[in-house]
Amino acid sequence: MSTDSDFHTVFELSMPIRWGDMDAFGHVNNTVYFRYMEQVRISWFEQIGIAGGNGEGQGPVIVNASMEFLRQLHYPGDVIGRMSVGKPGRSSFDTRFELYRADAPGMLYARGAARVVWIDYAAGKSVPIPDLLRRTLETGAPIAL
Repeated sequence: MSTDSDFHTVFELSMPIRWGDMDAFGHVNNTVYFRYMEQVRISWFEQIGIAGGNGEGQGPVIVNASMEFLRQLHYPGDVIGRMSVGKPGRSSFDTRFELYRADAPGMLYARGAARVVWIDYAAGKSVPIPDLLRRTLETGAPIAL
């Protein structure tokens, strides 16, 4: 189990809360929180150059995800998603997420987590995380190709 000190922040993204994100109860639906977490993760993957995998038939998949809902989000506004990564294992790494409102920066609305496994898509099996990605995970520095 990773401790908080094993994690470091690697990415932050502002996203608009859309009218359609709300449900019949007038607050952002719980499933949308996972979409926010997904968008932060994919935007970070794009930034470091692994969103579509590594060009060798390998790439990231999510094997589990969880969310702790602390406060209700409402339209209108912007949600800020902050992503942290933990120390990588052989083929996986843990991510953590925090969701804030832009107009209430110190107030945490939700926290989530997801485990990412690097796999060979054709074989359907985990493979070692590539060295360039491993360095990025360990240092938080962008991948320099």
